[in-house]
Amino acid sequence: MEKGQLTDIIIEDMLDDGRAFGRCEGIAVFVSGGCGDCAGAVPGDTVRVEICKQKKNSAEAALREIASPSPDRIKAACPHFGECGGCTLQELSYDAQLRLKREQVKSKLERLGGLSDPKVNDAIGAGTLKYYRNKAVFAVGPHGEVGFMKGKSHFVMDIEDCMLQSDAAMVSADALRTFLRGHGAGNCGIGQMTVRTAFGTGEVMVVFEEADSSGRHKNGKDKKKAGKKFEIADADVLIEMLDDAVASLNYIADDEDSTDLPEDFWSLESVALINKGKCHILAGKPTITDEFAKADGGTVRYEISPQSFMQVNPEQMAKLYDRTSEYADLKGGEKVLDLYCGAGTIGIWLLDELRRRDEEAFARTNVIGIESVKPAVLDANRNSVINNMVNTRYIAGKAEEELPGMMGLTKLYKWNEVNERVEREPEITIEKVDVAILDPPRSGCDEALLDAAVTASPDRIVYVSCDPATLARDIKYLTTHGYEFIECTPVDQFPWTSHCEVTALLKRL
Repeated sequence: MEKGQLTDIIIEDMLDDGRAFGRCEGIAVFVSGGCGDCAGAVPGDTVRVEICKQKKNSAEAALREIASPSPDRIKAACPHFGECGGCTLQELSYDAQLRLKREQVKSKLERLGGLSDPKVNDAIGAGTLKYYRNKAVFAVGPHGEVGFMKGKSHFVMDIEDCMLQSDAAMVSADALRTFLRGHGAGNCGIGQMTVRTAFGTGEVMVVFEEADSSGRHKNGKDKKKAGKKFEIADADVLIEMLDDAVASLNYIADDEDSTDLPEDFWSLESVALINKGKCHILAGKPTITDEFAKADGGTVRYEISPQSFMQVNPEQMAKLYDRTSEYADLKGGEKVLDLYCGAGTIGIWLLDELRRRDEEAFARTNVIGIESVKPAVLDANRNSVINNMVNTRYIAGKAEEELPGMMGLTKLYKWNEVNERVEREPEITIEKVDVAILDPPRSGCDEALLDAAVTASPDRIVYVSCDPATLARDIKYLTTHGYEFIECTPVDQFPWTSHCEVTALLKRL
């Protein structure tokens, strides 16, 4: 192949950034760009591409024509598709998305995890394909734009509707947009707004953050001097506008005959501001509470603070946690490690499921959680109280440091009153556990944590991952240190996007 050459290829796969993948003359070709009415190629398309860059083992190409469309190709529903950097699978049917995500998980387990024909169950699809997110993160531009980043850029697109976000999120975005245009967008200091929507209770939280540490908007415009304390001028006006916007959803619901929501269901309960990593409550409560229905007919309730982690798709979270509970297979009397535990959601879900089956077995089971975000640890403790759990213990710290310290593998340290680094005792000690739950960030687990988890000799490790690549990497480590991969199940938390959540089971040899 040469630069400028036109060639036809069949698209086999898609990458997270929306690029398509095929082969020509045995060389991998990565295809970007759109043509005609389509924003890009999808698996099953036969396309004509122009080679833009030739490398040793791969090539970059630009899409020039869809010679033969895939039977799974559909028309994108969102008018922003192709510009917004969010949904990359809008031109692929939902059934095909599920197949694609399963195959991507399997491929990464084989290529990166060193597994031969691993058992990967069919991806668990979503029943709700639109407006499913309970968390929206809006970027704010220098001229009052409120929306999302344009694909492969740092420019903010002004977006008034999004097929993934909740109504509460979009009316809040519109209220902020109106406020900025009336109160000097260039001087507001807001760079990001996060809206959390509790679908089970109707409570809404809005969190603001400054543009960035240098005082510049992501669009590259000077906005304020670096180091100046972040404050929102006329914040009381903005809060009132947000409150009115969220309350207006109740009037919309009243006009719909099919609604089952109680009167005044939606309410703005918390407005917070993050300044240099610290959270300040501007109005309302420090947390909101959400309620989640379980397959067995029960419910669990979780408090959510501005800086705590919560799965963004409530419907799919229940399916993910139910499968995780199945893999954990608690019988009663186990000691469970919940690593990267966040607000304690998984451990509490597992205990609640066990309690509904066997109260006595539940009473003999203990969960120990470790989380680096201190506000999330406070949430985890409160969530235990809310759900009547007395057999949980949550510890603030990095899991890769705290767990080895608890097991006596390394020393733990703290800073004393004169700012000296001194040795400290672990809050609890651990010799062996029965089940370990790993739910790390996208970067995966630190090797020191994996080593400590292996030393704790759990009979079962359940790994919940939002990145199949780092999941595969960590499974490779575990399978070379005494564990056998049994199976995994992809759960589609993010319809129309390239992302996928996976829960995997490993057993000690």
